[in-house]
Amino acid sequence: MNAPPPAGRADAAPNQLPIFAADDATARAGAIAALRSGLLVVVPTETVYGLAADARQAEAVARVFDAKGRPSHNPLIVHVSDVEAARALGHLDEDAEALAAHFWPGPLTLVVPRRHATGLASAVTAGLDTVALRVPAQPAFRALLAESGLALAAPSANPSGRLSPTLAIHAAADLAGCAAMVAAVLDGGPCALGLESTIVALGDRTRDAADAAASGTRTPSLPRLLRLGALPIEAIEQVVGPLQRPAPGGPVEAPGMMLRHYAPGRPLRINAEAPHPGEAYVAFGPNCSAGAFCNLSPRGDVGEAAAALFAALRAADAAPGYRAIAVAPIPRHGLGNAIRDRLERAVGATASGER
Repeated sequence: MNAPPPAGRADAAPNQLPIFAADDATARAGAIAALRSGLLVVVPTETVYGLAADARQAEAVARVFDAKGRPSHNPLIVHVSDVEAARALGHLDEDAEALAAHFWPGPLTLVVPRRHATGLASAVTAGLDTVALRVPAQPAFRALLAESGLALAAPSANPSGRLSPTLAIHAAADLAGCAAMVAAVLDGGPCALGLESTIVALGDRTRDAADAAASGTRTPSLPRLLRLGALPIEAIEQVVGPLQRPAPGGPVEAPGMMLRHYAPGRPLRINAEAPHPGEAYVAFGPNCSAGAFCNLSPRGDVGEAAAALFAALRAADAAPGYRAIAVAPIPRHGLGNAIRDRLERAVGATASGER
């Protein structure tokens, strides 16, 4: 990076990514210089580690798609320092403002009509008339955004369709072949929440109502849930009322909507009461099967399980002596629904599983 070697830098072998302490100001200064030069930086968030690029540099954004092998029709979330910066990029209606006031900074992404002439690279929005915006809560990432003044496009720092990283070493391993594009990894410790942000799409109800009155064919749109995530939908609905759910297999309007995603390398079986021979069993709750590989939450806490999910699947995927992974049933409430969503998409990607 274009800065003196910061404290906390790990020795990096050729083709491996250097790791820096995210709370080190010198490391962040180097990261900002790299981002301004068009390179990528792995950043910590409260959800999962992200692969960040300056959202206004088309070549930098193209490197994100290249490093991840990400389909070009899959838009990116733009991370900004505060709600004012979000308003400069998108039109926030009354519902969006209410959600931002309640949940930003935090694990909620709002998909809103985008403003024009903002300088965002066209690939960020995948040609859509909307933009996905989030104000993250992780302290070191917030400091990076504030110190740089940049809007950062930052999907999860892993190959597209695979398990998201919740530790810096996982992100560094996943992107080890991308040293020419990725300047460094900022290590902020384990991600506190462990699941990607919840995504809600909002329009302009006032505009929709006017259109409905003029045409007689439209009704004001309700906020729509595009992706389950680290913020339970029950909390969102307390603020804006019921959320519409998209039909399966609909158009990709936001990250995480593809039917096959979040997959380990080994075959995955879900809702498993006990392991089959050769399976690493990922248990949940106090009454786990004997011989479990690990337990997402021995006390049956879905929040604890969410934070542990991706790291547990990675460990089971890498452990010797197993040919497949089985995961215990997860409750259908709160963050349990988001965990189940990730597992069901992972089963689709590995073409194996019991539902």
